[in-house]
Amino acid sequence: MSDGGSPAGLDRPELLPLWRAVHERLSSGRPVSRVRIGPLDDEQRGALADLLGLDRLPDVRPLVSLARLEEAVADAGGRTLRDIVAGIVGPLEDRAAARQRRDDERADLWTWLEVHETVRAQPALDEWVAHCRSGGLIDGSALRTRSVLASALAVLAALPADGEPLPVFAARMLDGDSHALDDGSRLSSLVLRALSIVYGAEVPGSAQQRRAMWARAGVADDELSSTVLAAGLRPLGDRVLSRIASACTEAGHAASLTLAQLRDPGDLRLSTEPVHITENPSVMALALRRFGPDCPPLVCTSGWPNSAAVHLLRLLADRGAALRYHGDFDGEGIRIAAYVLDKTSAAPWRMTSADYREALPRTPRGPAVGRLTPAPWDPALVPAMAEHGTAVLEETVAELLLDDLAAPSVAHGESDACF
Repeated sequence: MSDGGSPAGLDRPELLPLWRAVHERLSSGRPVSRVRIGPLDDEQRGALADLLGLDRLPDVRPLVSLARLEEAVADAGGRTLRDIVAGIVGPLEDRAAARQRRDDERADLWTWLEVHETVRAQPALDEWVAHCRSGGLIDGSALRTRSVLASALAVLAALPADGEPLPVFAARMLDGDSHALDDGSRLSSLVLRALSIVYGAEVPGSAQQRRAMWARAGVADDELSSTVLAAGLRPLGDRVLSRIASACTEAGHAASLTLAQLRDPGDLRLSTEPVHITENPSVMALALRRFGPDCPPLVCTSGWPNSAAVHLLRLLADRGAALRYHGDFDGEGIRIAAYVLDKTSAAPWRMTSADYREALPRTPRGPAVGRLTPAPWDPALVPAMAEHGTAVLEETVAELLLDDLAAPSVAHGESDACF
């Protein structure tokens, strides 16, 4: 028993079952008028009868009125029932309030995750949010769960990586912890599941598949095998990047630039021309055929952009180039576009719902649009695609894109109007 200064007689051992039962009910946080206790032995029944002034022993499992108990406690020492119970058994809780706090913390957590800027920039991650939510709280803690999810979101925002080994990338991103993304860790599994949803791929099940997924996201990419196609770039500078890009442009060819070359740009200087980006190499091939050595600056992501592609686009933006992106009007094309716009400073180029509807007659029996996720730059685009159910691939509108390249001011005005 506690030495909480209870009036004489109230802390008798025989009354302890009573105080424990009252403590339990008062700690619920709900209104309480009566409490059932027991089973009581004869000594405990006698102690209760003495406290309440009964002329007979109560039942073995009596139902005690808290109002009457409050009067008895006041008569015995002038203190409240709550004070007596807290002094004998321990501090009272408010479990109802604690449950409400936990519910509020849980609701705040999932709202925070749903509206996080990384999730909103790539709506395909809504599926990942639903998966995280269905998994519940980590260790039953909203705070712990939020910490882990914040780390996962920080990693996703930093991808594609720049070809770093996984431990190096983890140490840079996660407070020096080179093992934070080790195979099998909770954080690694969360990030890989998010990547599989974004890429529309199966969740990797083997160590080899997990390594391949990391490599796709630019972690431990080979500096030589990660390349990007570029045409029409005429950079000034004395490093190999400038010489290769300029030589290929003068010859009317595309340059295949490696990540290693892009990492060593030197004093790279560019003209003020905007740089247009396509998803499919065939559009670049058509541009080179039409413009030859006069091809305007053009970069091709060849589907999902790898480390080299993102590195080049960021390099161009850092040198003052305005970036404009176009891709396929299908489910994956929308996800790739959202990814490019999120990872770089690119703006959409002929990627509105109006552009989609205008292009539909060119492919009356085009392929199905596939799995659709929202387009952050134009909320009306995906509903229009769902309505018609027909994909418009980039090659179908290639001539329109080439016309824009021939008269770039038209394309720029249209792109800016998307915002």
